[in-house]
Amino acid sequence: MRPILYYAPGSASFLVHWLLIELDLEYELCLVDFRSAAQKSPAYLALNPNGVVPTLVFDGKPRHEAAALALLLAERHPQSRLAPTIEDPRRADYLQWMFNLANMVQPLFRQWWYPAEPAGEANAEAVHAHCAPRIATQWQRIDDHLGAHGPYLLGSDVSVADFYLTMLMRWSRNMAKPATEWPQLAALVRRMKARPSFSTLYEREGLTEWA
Repeated sequence: MRPILYYAPGSASFLVHWLLIELDLEYELCLVDFRSAAQKSPAYLALNPNGVVPTLVFDGKPRHEAAALALLLAERHPQSRLAPTIEDPRRADYLQWMFNLANMVQPLFRQWWYPAEPAGEANAEAVHAHCAPRIATQWQRIDDHLGAHGPYLLGSDVSVADFYLTMLMRWSRNMAKPATEWPQLAALVRRMKARPSFSTLYEREGLTEWA
């Protein structure tokens, strides 16, 4: 039975969808319409009690958390070489970057896009003022790392962490200072967007911006 990905175009499901394509896996897509708040419907909450995307149903069970699904997909398909093996000395760096992106960068974007959640609608501007420099600090740190140890997060080889980072950089596209203002990050974006899977992802999700 093919996996089913519950997604919304350009959201956190972007990472999982991209990897499904990159790994050349068969799957089904099920759109979760945010405009009608389908992610909060009883039917969807039965699959994902957090009421967010992605949800990936495989082996007869719905599973969620984009970073966890990305890690799992790479490990279930080691021939892709998108994740260092346990014996690989880069394994610790790989896990560190994945958790850094999940714990330090992605939550800042959650606050940026949904400022009412942490502070109430009246404080949206204050949340933006708080998040923007913190996001910039993360970009600078990653850019410095890529300059010293790149071209990818783990050096010469692309990994799931680079796919994850690219998704997060895409989310900054309309900010006053998007991630592509940093030279090493911009170079990474160009390499990742040149992958055939990226154009396929855009076609299947109907995306046009940041192409």
